[in-house]
Amino acid sequence: MVADKIKELAAAKAKVTELEASIAAELRSELASLPGRYGFNDASSFLTAVKAASGKRRGRKPGAANAVAPKRRKRAKITDATRASVKTLVAEGKTGNEIAKSLGISLPSVQNIKTTLGLVRKKKK
Repeated sequence: MVADKIKELAAAKAKVTELEASIAAELRSELASLPGRYGFNDASSFLTAVKAASGKRRGRKPGAANAVAPKRRKRAKITDATRASVKTLVAEGKTGNEIAKSLGISLPSVQNIKTTLGLVRKKKK
């Protein structure tokens, strides 16, 4: 009983493999005949016409591969003078965002400096 089912399964797998091969062969022949059906001599001119007819390209913009990437901002050097400036500006009542913009450093850097200098209040739980 189990042996019969195993044989039946093997036959079905063979049939599926045979069908996949025949479908692949038919697909190749149909695709190969497409340029001729539409009056083109070769596949490359056919593909060019299909791309032109499809309209707007999706994905990268033309020439994007050659475009220059925007320059990344250089990392700020946090010096003792920068730390002193942060301390002074905090004493003047400036916000973290204002301090970051005036010194040309990031807000997380300002927050790290304030924490290091002990200028941040701890959260109450």
